Amino acid sequence: MSQMEVSQQTEVRSLPRIGSKAPQFEADTTQGRIRLSDYEGSWLILFSHPADFTPVCTSEFIAFQEIYPELRKLNTELLGLSVDSLSSHVAWIRNVKEKFSVQLEFPIIADLNKEVAQKYGMIMPEESSTETSRAVFVIDDKQVVRAIIYYPLSTGRNMQEILRLVKALQTTDKHGVATPANWKEGDEVLIPPAKSDELAEERMNDKSLNCIDWYYCTKKL
Repeated sequence: MSQMEVSQQTEVRSLPRIGSKAPQFEADTTQGRIRLSDYEGSWLILFSHPADFTPVCTSEFIAFQEIYPELRKLNTELLGLSVDSLSSHVAWIRNVKEKFSVQLEFPIIADLNKEVAQKYGMIMPEESSTETSRAVFVIDDKQVVRAIIYYPLSTGRNMQEILRLVKALQTTDKHGVATPANWKEGDEVLIPPAKSDELAEERMNDKSLNCIDWYYCTKKL
């Protein structure tokens, strides 16, 4: 096994996982020096993009800004990242404001040494060894990683799905339920499966639930 393969395997083993504590970091951003711990008590979407002044990334940042007010109502912040310099980020923000009339209000990490990107596995060497991928990490108010999504360099992210994901996770935490495929706010939620025959029978007779069978029951919140 080559040294590169060993290095890549070591990096993969150290990547954050769903349910694990988010790796701590401190980094320079377009809004000053920021630590991950600064976000404790609120949810955070930490996301990376390949490069400033590129078409897909520009479309994404405009779209992230569009959902930012709604995310903040959900006690959720945005934090972008790429391996571009701070001056590049600032110039790009100013260009987006000038050309698209959109003010980007959330900070962007200048990860020139790739320290944060490596901690979070945001670089996919097989796709690009010099750019960060389109990674999304949803981190909750206790700084636990709750969801991870990766997109290729060529594909812009779906902001409504990211918004839906945050709402689903927060609904799960608040009500102790799960959410079905294509769930959106206001839809019925899923009750965790019964773990005994007695509880299964109770579920089937509970008029407040919509039970297709003992293991599949939904309800309105």
